[in-house]
Amino acid sequence: MKSDSRRAIFAALLANLGIAIAKFVGYFVTGAASMLAEAIHSLADTSNQGLLFMGGALAKRQPTRRRPFGYGRERYFWAFMVAVVIFTIGALFALFEGISKIAHPHQLESPLWAVGILVVAIALESWSFRTAIHESNHERRNQAWRNFIMQSRVPELPVVLLEDLGALIGLVFALIGIGLTLLTGDARFDALGSIAIGVLLGVIAVVLAVRMKSLLIGESATPENEQEIERVIESANTVKRLIHLRTEHIGPDVLLIAAKVEFQTGMPGEAIAMAIDELEVRVREAVPIARLIFIEPDVYHEHPHASADPTTPAPPPA
Repeated sequence: MKSDSRRAIFAALLANLGIAIAKFVGYFVTGAASMLAEAIHSLADTSNQGLLFMGGALAKRQPTRRRPFGYGRERYFWAFMVAVVIFTIGALFALFEGISKIAHPHQLESPLWAVGILVVAIALESWSFRTAIHESNHERRNQAWRNFIMQSRVPELPVVLLEDLGALIGLVFALIGIGLTLLTGDARFDALGSIAIGVLLGVIAVVLAVRMKSLLIGESATPENEQEIERVIESANTVKRLIHLRTEHIGPDVLLIAAKVEFQTGMPGEAIAMAIDELEVRVREAVPIARLIFIEPDVYHEHPHASADPTTPAPPPA
């Protein structure tokens, strides 16, 4: 796991742990449903950072006979589990608490305590969110934020970003709910704040689950990396043509490359083997995460189905 991800996760862990403790104190003092929902939310977020750290540690294990490509996808799996935790603990509990308090309204006690704690929580969460943004910018470069979250092959930064954003919006919902309860004397506004937090967390959980599912199934290299790999192969003097290229992320920092290459006519087998070794070195220099490279010599055919490309469908029988 890169230091960018670790710093963002550690900042989020510290912030969420402190916020969770403060919110639980606020709930016991005030009895506010939205405060309890936010406390459970922060507790879930704290456990999520632990899951991300664990995924990073497990992914570092060396390849084995049974797992010859290593354990890089551990990071995707535990990021997926974060989405499950957000939904089951955060979203469902907040919805349950809000609906329960609508059915059985409970007047707030010492509401100024709740307001003060929420303001402190917003400050801490803003610090965590700012750290996540700062660390993500190293990876994001010029991408739009939406594209970064939905296309990044590094799972931790999008997870922390969405968690922190959801936490900030949830705190605002809680503050609005408690504020309206103070102004109107109707405790149901506090309950509605809890329901709004539950819906928000559910949406974030679904977005993260869909994204992590895609990474678990397998995604190709980024367009920039694929273009760089193609450039390196096609620019070699020994290469006549790149027939096709297939890539897949085995983990955020491990890229598998399979390529069919037509080498210059008349090259003997030993020369082709040396050319393949040189191509592997050059590709790794250009794209350091290209750890697993398989290059197969072949002859280009005019008709796609004549190539042994397994992804190209054969023509229908006459």
